[in-house]
Amino acid sequence: MIDEIKALEAEALKLEPGEAQYGIWLNAIHEYTQQYLRETDTGKAWKGNHDSTKGLLDFKIQENARGLDELLEIIRKHVDNSGINAASGGHLAYIPGGGVYPTALGDFIAAVTNHYAGVFFGGPGAVRMENMLIRWLCDLMAYPTTALGNLTSGGSIANLIAITTARDAKGIKSTKVPQSVIYLTAQAHHSIQKAIRIAGLNECQLSYIPLDEHFRMDAQKLEAAIIADKAKGLNPFLIVGSAGTTDTGAIDPMDKMADIAEQQDLWFHVDAAYGGFFIMVDEIKAAYKGIERSDSLTIDPHKSLFLAYGTGAVLIKNVKALQDTHYYAAPYMQDTKDEVAEISPADLSPELTKHFRGMRMWLPLQLFGTKPFEAALEEKLMLCRYFYEAVQKIGFEVGPYPDLSVAIYRYVPEVAEANAFNEKLIKAVLADGRVFLSSTTIDGVFWIRLAVLSFRSHLKIIDTCLKVLEEKVGDLLEGMD
Repeated sequence: MIDEIKALEAEALKLEPGEAQYGIWLNAIHEYTQQYLRETDTGKAWKGNHDSTKGLLDFKIQENARGLDELLEIIRKHVDNSGINAASGGHLAYIPGGGVYPTALGDFIAAVTNHYAGVFFGGPGAVRMENMLIRWLCDLMAYPTTALGNLTSGGSIANLIAITTARDAKGIKSTKVPQSVIYLTAQAHHSIQKAIRIAGLNECQLSYIPLDEHFRMDAQKLEAAIIADKAKGLNPFLIVGSAGTTDTGAIDPMDKMADIAEQQDLWFHVDAAYGGFFIMVDEIKAAYKGIERSDSLTIDPHKSLFLAYGTGAVLIKNVKALQDTHYYAAPYMQDTKDEVAEISPADLSPELTKHFRGMRMWLPLQLFGTKPFEAALEEKLMLCRYFYEAVQKIGFEVGPYPDLSVAIYRYVPEVAEANAFNEKLIKAVLADGRVFLSSTTIDGVFWIRLAVLSFRSHLKIIDTCLKVLEEKVGDLLEGMD
């Protein structure tokens, strides 16, 4: 048996080839990624080319090793050369993710050290760092010092954690589900509906509150709906507001909604996944009045804090309710239950095995400080406003003045149906590829969206976007003659 173990050890040791080899690999990957970044200014923001990914199928996992140079070439040809170039400043669609470079460095440290970030006993430094970041977020949102939460993979899991906690805190057992009511708008992110279903609340009554002319929830109609539902013997228990909707960037009237939630005894959750960090911009901070009165909120550092994908957060005031929903003890973990000052993330979320996400957020904030982030956010607001004014000068119709960094607009031709024309226009923009835009339909109207959130999006990119739109409108109109 000893000989067999030693033979296996010799093969297994290939998993740790040593410092010299690590250095060679790191140098190669550094050069590869820097070349990728160098090309973002001149490359396309939308590459399409989905067929190029089929080449990956030729490289199945096998017993024998492949060289890193070969693997990087595979990635270059069959991964990097298709779809959205999320690192490009020309990514002006959906809600762009971030990707500031120190996020990757933080992930590198986290992966090499492989600290366990789920339970304080196993990774006290990692857990303390995460909780410190959550407390910083609580301070930013004017949540009390007793609040806490969790770093998640994104807004979807954050919304799920909040909604399951609200469900249990409000005593929504299975027998009460059909009579229970959740209030939201048609502009709520689809992850809310997804979380409602996963949380076993699919049979709840969803009350979609009408929007005002700026696509914000109408607070008066919210209050009227709750009062009417209570009169019918129903059980209103949850209001979901938005601090920056995906479609239009609208900020719901959170202070009025908080008044209603308190008066009517409902849980108030705010989805601030996209817009939350804009509270750092003094000019628009007043628009966030009332967010501090919510019971829970979702905020994504991989959106308006410009970190890489995979960085979300949920904040919840009632930590006991959060813990009651997610805590579970197992006999094999009995050694971990020392008396400690820090609550473990595993007791506040569905995750037990937990990536050391805190490092990818902590390192950029420490390296840069908050001032450049604040400046970048204010710049994105101003770029959106600049675009909103400029696009009208080249003949486009626009939606409401942007609350944040999303604007909707469309071209209304004299000789064609507007929805069909704008659908052709967005396809022409994608085929061009210099910028990447997306569209939405609201009340039957097809709109094109501009979402300025990439930290690499600057004035030059917005001017390019305007130029592309003007060119493609001209091409389409010319083709109709």
